[in-house]
Amino acid sequence: MSDDFGSTFVTISDDDGNQYELEHLDTIEYGDDLYMAFLPTELDENGNQPTEMVILKVVEENGEEIFETIDDDELMEKVYEAFMEQLFNDDGDFDDE
Repeated sequence: MSDDFGSTFVTISDDDGNQYELEHLDTIEYGDDLYMAFLPTELDENGNQPTEMVILKVVEENGEEIFETIDDDELMEKVYEAFMEQLFNDDGDFDDE
């Protein structure tokens, strides 16, 4: 467990220059790569926070870590399943009581 308290937020920009603020949920290694899961922080048209998770691959470019989208649907599904397993095991595993 981390000694840090509170959420971590990042702001990313798409290719069109639109900026999005995301709340970091978790980070995992899958295969030889590193992936991070986020939730958007902006409210939808009904004033609710979206619940769709955003998964981005972390790559190193010119000595700097950047985020990259995952274009392979099969890989995205596998990484999503790995995140869900880790999130639910971390938060809901009460078998040791």
